[in-house]
Amino acid sequence: MEQQRKNPDELKKWLHLHLTGGLGSKTFTQLRQALGSVDAILAAGPGRLASVPGIGHKKAEMIAKNRDQVDVEAEWNLAEKLGVTILTIECQGYPALLKQIDDPPQVLYVLGELARADQLAVAVVGSRNCSQYGQEQAARLSHMLAAAGVTIVSGLARGIDTAAHRGAIAADGRTIAVQGCGLEKIYPPENEDLAQRIIRSGAIVSEFPLRYEPLPTTFPARNRIISGLSLGTILVEARPRSGALITTRLALEQNREVMAVPGRVDAPGSFGPHQLIKDGAKLVENVADILDALGIVGGLLKDHAGEVSAAEERQHEPSLFETGQIPLTRQESAVLGCLAEHPVHIDEIMAASDLSPGQVNAAVISLQLKSVVKQLPGSYYQKR
Repeated sequence: MEQQRKNPDELKKWLHLHLTGGLGSKTFTQLRQALGSVDAILAAGPGRLASVPGIGHKKAEMIAKNRDQVDVEAEWNLAEKLGVTILTIECQGYPALLKQIDDPPQVLYVLGELARADQLAVAVVGSRNCSQYGQEQAARLSHMLAAAGVTIVSGLARGIDTAAHRGAIAADGRTIAVQGCGLEKIYPPENEDLAQRIIRSGAIVSEFPLRYEPLPTTFPARNRIISGLSLGTILVEARPRSGALITTRLALEQNREVMAVPGRVDAPGSFGPHQLIKDGAKLVENVADILDALGIVGGLLKDHAGEVSAAEERQHEPSLFETGQIPLTRQESAVLGCLAEHPVHIDEIMAASDLSPGQVNAAVISLQLKSVVKQLPGSYYQKR
């Protein structure tokens, strides 16, 4: 928000063009390169726009007409009301990794905060209709990566995306969600509580105007941002037509690392990861595999993870896993107190624990990762 207060007039010029119908990020970039500046694009008539290779008279007239119908102030005021930061590709806080892709968004909306630490980011993606195994692996790997200082990027969708964000939050790590719609609404709506937790430990971002509705065409477009923000992408379950496969393809096109978690050979969701592995993607079983795939960056993170583990052992000597005395947070202890030897539904835990739904979800994920609790079908949990 500070950049918006410092130079609002310049940002509004970019926003004006961003809101112009028919002027996507590729055309926006093309016009900037040809005409030299945002001011030049705003001042250009249909004839001048049409002179840019690839634009043509019909498209130039459409852009000029739509440009005159934009209500910049309404979008600007809504951003201020929602606490949304608007970044252009020339802003200092724009993600460095995202700048490197072929088609970076010229304008990015941000709820929360992007940090320099987010340059060490890995995307965890997969099917919405995933298995319990898939959710567990996405949460486990995201938790361990976040604890090692890696920012987890995903799409806030149901299934694997949700598990990835929750795993990172349970580790008190950073996570970024990329929405396939505007930031005025959280999609899917049942992830509202999760979204608020993400904002406190990272950011939700989108290239779409604030009131833009989720459409089938918007989600493939946002996938290039998920992979573009990340050093590598991990696929956890994907059926043949899964959108997550688009993300991995884009990651390859962006020259980013692609990894896959293997599944059961007879499970439909194993198709995507197994096909990627056949095509040469890194097979991932643990965090060490991921850090190895990331090369030099992964080596540095591995050292950091080792230092964190060593510090924790010094703080809690003797080894807690050897003694069986695993440290629990207040929320984890509260959730564990609601569980018994028989299965307990997540709704019963929320009612009995006096914690928010987000705190309960984060706690049960962390307890699963610590092998204290196991999840059963139908959102039931039980002590191990």
